[in-house]
Amino acid sequence: MKVAIIGAGNVGTALATALTRAGHNVTITARDPNNAAKAAQSSGARAGASNAAAVEQADVVIAAIPATSIADVAAQIRLPASGKPVIDVTNRMAPTEQGLDMDTTSSNAEELASMLPGSPVVKAFNTLFASNQADPTAGGVQLDGFVAADDEGAKATVLELVESVGLNPVDVGPLKRARQLEGLAFLNVTLNAENGGAWQSGWKLVGAPEAIVSDTTGRGSAR
Repeated sequence: MKVAIIGAGNVGTALATALTRAGHNVTITARDPNNAAKAAQSSGARAGASNAAAVEQADVVIAAIPATSIADVAAQIRLPASGKPVIDVTNRMAPTEQGLDMDTTSSNAEELASMLPGSPVVKAFNTLFASNQADPTAGGVQLDGFVAADDEGAKATVLELVESVGLNPVDVGPLKRARQLEGLAFLNVTLNAENGGAWQSGWKLVGAPEAIVSDTTGRGSAR
């Protein structure tokens, strides 16, 4: 697939590395062209001239950006991303006087979908730290890649992408399940931050309902 990754930080670079290794044609962009060039060089991807130009040529778009940048990026790619799956990798958390917290009444993915009405938004890759996005195992165990979306075609495309990088793909249902996926990421972050973790932990669903583990396509589905 032709994949445009917006964001050249740890997450964008890790995903570019994994997707390039899996044989996909990856273009990575960033606000600072120098950062995009460095990420491209280290991951084997190409550096794009702009977000809009990279998205125009892509089959799938990945928003690997801070949550605070969602609105700006959505405005830039609204037209070129029309009809294309847009994967939201962001997470929902904010510092408070009592430490990190999150709003669970919605999700970043649902908010992005409202800003991109012409694009099927998919939640994926967000429950993994960057190290496990580049290497999808923890403690010798293959980690799960949870995918949530309302559009079944876009979801199937992203499940295929998730599987191609070595994750076990799990369909968790509609886009509103992004709230729980962002919650999983929040829990993993806080557990590591509060306990001196090595930021290597990841999620694996075991003893899953038979409908998930016996899916003949090899892709789990939880509804």
